[in-house]
Formats: sequence, structure tokens, C-alpha cells
Amino acid sequence: AFSFTSSPASSYLSSSAERIQPLRKRNQLATHSSVREHQRCTHLFSVGSFESEEGGIAGAPPKLSQAEEEDLQWELFLKNQALGQWRGTWTSYNFMGDVIDTTTASVNLIHDEISDTVTHTHDIVMGSTQSDCETCFDSNDVRTIPVATYSKGNMAKYRCASIGMSCGPSLTRSGSMSTELILADENTGSRLRVIYQHAPVWEKGIEPGSCPPQGLKLFRVMVAKETLHQHDSEPEKQQQQQQQQPDPFMKSVPPFMWHKKWGGTAWTWGSQTGDRGWSIADLEEADAWHGRPTGDTSDIWSLRLNRGGILLQCPKVITSGFAGICRVAWLPESSEENGGTGIDSKLLRMEASVMALEPIIDEEQDVMLGFYPPTLGSLRCDMLAKIGELENTSMLEKLRNMGEMEDSGKSEASALTDNDDDNNEKASEEVKTQNSKEGSKTEKTPEMDSGLDDIRNALKL
Repeated sequence: AFSFTSSPASSYLSSSAERIQPLRKRNQLATHSSVREHQRCTHLFSVGSFESEEGGIAGAPPKLSQAEEEDLQWELFLKNQALGQWRGTWTSYNFMGDVIDTTTASVNLIHDEISDTVTHTHDIVMGSTQSDCETCFDSNDVRTIPVATYSKGNMAKYRCASIGMSCGPSLTRSGSMSTELILADENTGSRLRVIYQHAPVWEKGIEPGSCPPQGLKLFRVMVAKETLHQHDSEPEKQQQQQQQQPDPFMKSVPPFMWHKKWGGTAWTWGSQTGDRGWSIADLEEADAWHGRPTGDTSDIWSLRLNRGGILLQCPKVITSGFAGICRVAWLPESSEENGGTGIDSKLLRMEASVMALEPIIDEEQDVMLGFYPPTLGSLRCDMLAKIGELENTSMLEKLRNMGEMEDSGKSEASALTDNDDDNNEKASEEVKTQNSKEGSKTEKTPEMDSGLDDIRNALKL
């Protein structure tokens, strides 16, 4: 249940329901359950009558210009990401889902208002010393790694979509491909950052390196649970702030919390359509991929972390010609003060389609020269809120209904049994009266025989 906005995404920031009008072509940007369907969906708007002269969608707002898009991206980056120090725990998982490394670090995105630039650095805790007196404070051996400096129109591989942001896909020095997805929650001051890393792989029986890679296989996933901290030069105040600020990722989320009725808004981006805003009245079952934790196909790698309410999904292997969808869903805790009702009142989702291993062909020589760099095909960020409970899905109601059916069945069966016993007793009394009058045994019909007379005669013997 999507509706199409009648204004560019820049005005979507100010949020007005008056600009959202219904679109009868439903589910055109709905998430599909397979990689092939999603690849078809990314090119849907450039087919037939859906393509407009400006390169967007017929009947839709025109695509943003380059300058407007740069202003929009910079505004989103400063509003949701470049807020200070995002400190937390970086946990790495292997393909089997086992923890292989844990690091305490922070991502520093410091905005300089004078030059209107953002400095990006990483603080990695190499070691720590615990104090044993009340007047002293703990000290950490921190290593600062400079990353980059961003400005309007120069955000490297970062692309923002409302409260979400993606980085990549990009190639690392080791030859692997990295895709980063970020979700920020302003209510709790926390941020979830996930990095999927795929490495070159060859088919079984083929010597690695003897030919170009035939796919990119997932080998590592890094999950960063970060909270926002204000930069303070005094260590005492900084340590006191860390102790007073609660950890929003410590809560445990039961699996059934994912299965609700969700509605809200969505932000999408595509190379053909640009930035678009959507309204979701009621999220359909086909689009509720967060309710299918293992994915829709066998080639999906998934990991659900109950502590923190996090669900991860990505392709096990990315091959040429198909778009791989990397996903992350998060159930952040929303207190009543912020308009929520608990851990099941808000759902944030992020997904990105990645294209890789596209060959560069020399048509004259008919040989492959190499691969194009990996590209981002589309991006989507969903901001959903619970609008109700699903109907006829509660196991408690099903068990309760089954219990009521069993109780009613037992009562009916007991009533039938009591009636049969009464009939048998009446029949036996009639047989006894008739035998006493005639003085001889009367042959019992199957309808009147209850079996009690045969038992009595056997006992007399």
C-alpha cells in the first residue's frame, strides 16, 4: 500500500501529508522476495510508458538536479550522522555466525561550521587501565586513525536516505568488496552500523587465480552498536558521561515482536528515479521480509540478534548479472516519553542492491579486459511504526481455540456415552423381565445386547 509523493524529496524533509497522493500502480517499489525480481524491479520505471522525458517517472515530480541532490545529501548527513562521537562495540562475525573479534571504538564525525566540512576519524581502544582509587579515573590507550574529510558535493561513497546511510560498495586493499548500511535513531541517540564483506571465489575444481573470479562470497560481517557521545576534553567528565548513559542495545527482543502490523514512510533512491518519498498505509506480507528471518531463498545468509533486536540478511554469493540485496532491520526501543509504547512500537529497515563483477568486453578483440567497479543499484530506508496486531497469527489464540474445540468435543462425547449407558441399562431390564415371565432364555438382538448378560452367565459357571 504505497502512495506517491507529488514533490521532490527535498521538500519531503519537512513532512507534510498534503503532498502525498495515492498511486494506483501499487507495489512498484515493493521489496521482492528474490534477487532476480529485485533486479527486474530496479529497471521497471525505464520501460514503456513509465519513462518520462526528464528521465524520471511519468506523472511524478521531476528528478532533482545535481545541485539540489548535493544540498539534500549534505543536509541529511549533517542532520542524522555528523553529530559528534558515535562510540560503541564493533563485533565481527564469520560466515557461520560465530564471533571472531570484538573491539571498543568510536566513529568521530565532527562538523566545522566555519569551513562547512566534516572530519571523519576512528578512535580504536588498544588497551585500558583500571584505577583502584576514588580520586583517579580509568585511562585508555586510544589510537586515532584519520579517515577522510567531507564537504558538500564531496561525500565519497556515502549516500543518505532519510535516517539511513550507505557506503559502497567499495573495494578494499585486500581485494574484497565492502558494503556498509547505517541506521540512526534520534530518540535514543543510538546508531546501528553493519558492514558486509565479500571476497573473490571460484567454483569447485577450479584453481583460484587461474581465471577471473566467478563470484564474491560472504566471509565477514561487522556489527557496530553505537551511541552518541558529546566530545569532552576532560577525562573525568567523559567517563562520567559514559557511566550515566544507558545502553539501548542491551534489551532482549522476543522473535514474535517482529510480527506486527506496520505502517509509515519509506525513502527510496535509484539511478533512474532519484530520491523519492513514499507513504506505507499497511505493509503487505510480501514486503515484510523482516518476518522471514532466514530469507526467501536458500542463497540468503541471515543472522538475527535477539539482544538489540537486529536482523541481518545478505547474499551468500554475488555473481555477475544479478543484483545482490543487503538488508538490515532494527527494533529500537521507544519509550513512552518519545511517543512509543516499548520495543515493538518502531521498526527501522535499510536495504541496498549491489551489482558487481560486470565484465569489460573488448568487442573488437572479443576478449574480457576486466571488471567494472561495483555499483549501488538502489537504496531504500523504511521508518515504520506499529499500527496494530496481526489477525489469526497468535499461537496463544490458536491453542486456546484448539482447547475450546477439544472441550466441546469431550462434552459431546460424554453426553453420547451417558445416553448409550442409559439405553443399555433399559434394554437389560427389559430382557430380565421377559426372561422371568417366559421362564426361558430369549435370544438377544444385536441392538438390545449390551454384553452384561453374557458376563453374568460366565460368572455363574
